[in-house]
Amino acid sequence: MTSPMRPGAAGFRMPAEWEPHAATWLAWPHKQESWPGNFEPIPGVWVEMVRALAPHEHVNILVNDADAAAEVSTRLRAASVADAAVTLHHIVTDDAWARDHGPTFITRRTDDATELAAIDWIYNAWGGKYPPWDHDDAVPRQVAERLGIRRFEPGIVLEGGSIDVNGCGTLLTTEACLLNPNRNPRLTGQQIETILRDYLGVRHILWLGDGIVGDDTDGHIDDLARFVDPGTVVTVLERDPADENYERLRENHARLQRMTDQDGRPLRVLTLPMPAPVYYEGQRLPASYANFYIANGVVLVPIFGEPNDAPALHTLQEVFPRRRIVGINARAMVWGLGAFHCVTQQQPAT
Repeated sequence: MTSPMRPGAAGFRMPAEWEPHAATWLAWPHKQESWPGNFEPIPGVWVEMVRALAPHEHVNILVNDADAAAEVSTRLRAASVADAAVTLHHIVTDDAWARDHGPTFITRRTDDATELAAIDWIYNAWGGKYPPWDHDDAVPRQVAERLGIRRFEPGIVLEGGSIDVNGCGTLLTTEACLLNPNRNPRLTGQQIETILRDYLGVRHILWLGDGIVGDDTDGHIDDLARFVDPGTVVTVLERDPADENYERLRENHARLQRMTDQDGRPLRVLTLPMPAPVYYEGQRLPASYANFYIANGVVLVPIFGEPNDAPALHTLQEVFPRRRIVGINARAMVWGLGAFHCVTQQQPAT
């Protein structure tokens, strides 16, 4: 059911990703055109993700039909994933990028319980780039119905990968994405900020500039910079001055160093390296160590089989000392122009 309430004013907020989860939501990959000519290894990457997540939290997977459900069950059993750890939901999708087309979950603490609700943004496949997307746009409604929770409709185009929060009132995003005219051309940045405050319970919004080269989302934050605790951000930095990411990432890093949290305290800014450029069929891909996913007890990190994998994993282990850091090779996956954060959506615990 939808609600006319603006949830931020009613005490709802978007929890930080490291706060306890009830589950992770995924959509099983099936669109071969998203990985043209190299789809074959992709389902196996999903199996690796589920195998890493299942010991720590429940995994919900959207499947298009009975044949897909049978395939998923067979693959997961072969990987020794317990049936009880996974629930398959017959919800049709156009593609597998659950972070962007799925609901954004928010919570509200009352005297005796925590209420879960869903934000149902408009989804238009990153500015109308990859039709059709009508099934994907319907996913948040169907998930909310399955969970029996309230659903709020802000009425703007937004993808989950374009925002990151510290759970205490601060949200991080990019001008390149949220101010792109292919999303909400009639809205100003100030109007977008008002909607974010009204629906996500944030009060302080930080804007970075451009995204990384090869990112077809027009600059999602989850390839650039991520909160890892309420006052700390990790951001990617390119060390090679000749690389086309060098200047844009230096500019974003400089902005972060001038930024503060919701209480006016300077952010602690840590850096991750960028992997060496990854190409497929002559196209530069948006390979980034920032596209990690924080789950209960574990962090899934894209790695690329190169020397910068080790320092990236080391940095993330230092900032998440109580979680197991799991590097999963994402060279095949990033041909689809995304990695682990792009395909996961956390459901907060209540």
